[in-house]
Amino acid sequence: MEKKIHFVSFDIPYPPNYGGIIDVYYKIKELSKLGVKIYLHCFAQKNAKKQIELEKICEKVFYYDRNNFFYSLFSLLPFRVKSRSNHLLINNLKAIQAPILFEGLQSTYPIYKENFENCYVRAHNIEHTYFYGLAKSEKNIFLKIFFYIEGKKLYKYERIVKKATGIFTISPFEQHYFNQKYGEKSTYIPVFFDENKNNFHVSETQKFILYHGDLRVSDNVRAALFLIETYKKTNYQFIVASNCKHKKIISEIQKYRNITFEDIPNQKDLEILLNKAHINTLISFQKTGIKLKLLNALFKGKHIIGNSKMIEDTGLENLCELANSKEEILAKTAMLFNKDFSASEIEDRSDKLTFLQPEQSAKKIIDIVFKQ
Repeated sequence: MEKKIHFVSFDIPYPPNYGGIIDVYYKIKELSKLGVKIYLHCFAQKNAKKQIELEKICEKVFYYDRNNFFYSLFSLLPFRVKSRSNHLLINNLKAIQAPILFEGLQSTYPIYKENFENCYVRAHNIEHTYFYGLAKSEKNIFLKIFFYIEGKKLYKYERIVKKATGIFTISPFEQHYFNQKYGEKSTYIPVFFDENKNNFHVSETQKFILYHGDLRVSDNVRAALFLIETYKKTNYQFIVASNCKHKKIISEIQKYRNITFEDIPNQKDLEILLNKAHINTLISFQKTGIKLKLLNALFKGKHIIGNSKMIEDTGLENLCELANSKEEILAKTAMLFNKDFSASEIEDRSDKLTFLQPEQSAKKIIDIVFKQ
């Protein structure tokens, strides 16, 4: 029996170079390998380039422009939903009879307008709590207000998932939330990633501590500043790495001899740093989804220190050292700094991460959607 499915993506899922879109791309790729025909619908800014790599793994790719900024901003619907409202998308979904997977709440406008049978929502976050967290971390007053209002809209809009056949959650934390609120219609499907690149290495460690993150995100900026404050009066070499420079972060780093900034323009540069660092210290002030930076550190790095909002309810707690305060972070750093990361620890970590294998997750989706 031929299997085909619509994917509605909030962005063009290639290149897979940031959190949510990594999950989308490798999910499509894995399902395609298992023989599922993919009809991909993706939103983008105007004049975005079509991606040939997507044509190789999809039966057909449809591109849609995002709507006018101001028109969407003042809608009663959340901005990220309204800006992706498109009636041509709805018509294209109706034209080909197949199950539909909506990537994130922001892609679900067709469910809002119509009734579709056999449709599913991939919950990348609990969206309203994510935006409340952004509002709390943001310093720009206009963005702070926007994030708070968007969070309020998303809280009301979230009930749209009741119209879906099922929900695919990305972490145990989201699984508990959606099950409790909407009944037993959600299934935990771990995050998809590039399994081929995630190979453990035993390399000569270098005595530095690493934090990496996208410094265009306010939560990451707040985390980096917190860690600079934590390590600034120590003798530890601390590196902040990002693919973009943030003026305040750079200004703070320049005050201390033991702290440096590393530009990482591509994934390979990040992998080299992860493999060399003795400790990855990962902090978040928002408990949402599962952080791809944590998976990167687990598969490519050595010792990991993380706070509660980074590691709890991820299923990965036993692979990290928990520390929430500056004092706790420094105590864990002292404990780990001269501790080797051995081959046996690598083997143990590898065994404990088998539940994240993308092929297993893709087969679970197939079993649910096509009811084998």
